[in-house]
Amino acid sequence: MTKRAESKYKIDRRMGQNIWGRPKSPVNRREYGPGQHGQRRKGKLSDFGTQLKAKQKLKGYYGNISEKQFRKYYAEAIRMKGDSGENMIGQLERRLDAVVYRAKFVATVFAARQFVNHGHVTVNGKKVNIASYQVKPGDVVAVKEKSRELAVVLEAAALGERDVPEYYEVEHGNKMTAKFVRIPHPSEVPYPVVMEPNLVIEFYSR
Repeated sequence: MTKRAESKYKIDRRMGQNIWGRPKSPVNRREYGPGQHGQRRKGKLSDFGTQLKAKQKLKGYYGNISEKQFRKYYAEAIRMKGDSGENMIGQLERRLDAVVYRAKFVATVFAARQFVNHGHVTVNGKKVNIASYQVKPGDVVAVKEKSRELAVVLEAAALGERDVPEYYEVEHGNKMTAKFVRIPHPSEVPYPVVMEPNLVIEFYSR
């Protein structure tokens, strides 16, 4: 397991929020941050601090994406027409590991990244093992037949704690496919906590 994957146990507590809505989140037991000074980190945040927290929360939600890659999403978002915050969310939701997670093929976004990297997924019938691959509207993501009985897949199928968003057409059971219908509006994305992509844009625009 990578350091970024291990950090998921600290992200919730550092943010002070259960950002994935998981029943086992440490925030459900202790709302203060990790470390010996965690209980004293309650001071009012500056504008910079608020923007930084918004960036760290959004970056962490999608599997604690590297800073270099996350900045690329910002650069592309401001280059595109329309609202930059919406554009950024659209790019993040088009990540292949995000699609695998949203479709409930696996239980967590960290498991989704590993699942894709290990070659268990196809896009339009072709194997793709790059988690950051950008899925397009109309693309069909599928779990390989040999991978459908893996414990991580069976475990995710039994979870009832989250629903599949309406911008996917998903078939579980024997097919295990997810069609990416359209790029969602941020209000449609089922974040368990409030995300503020416009603050992220402001952070990088300083």
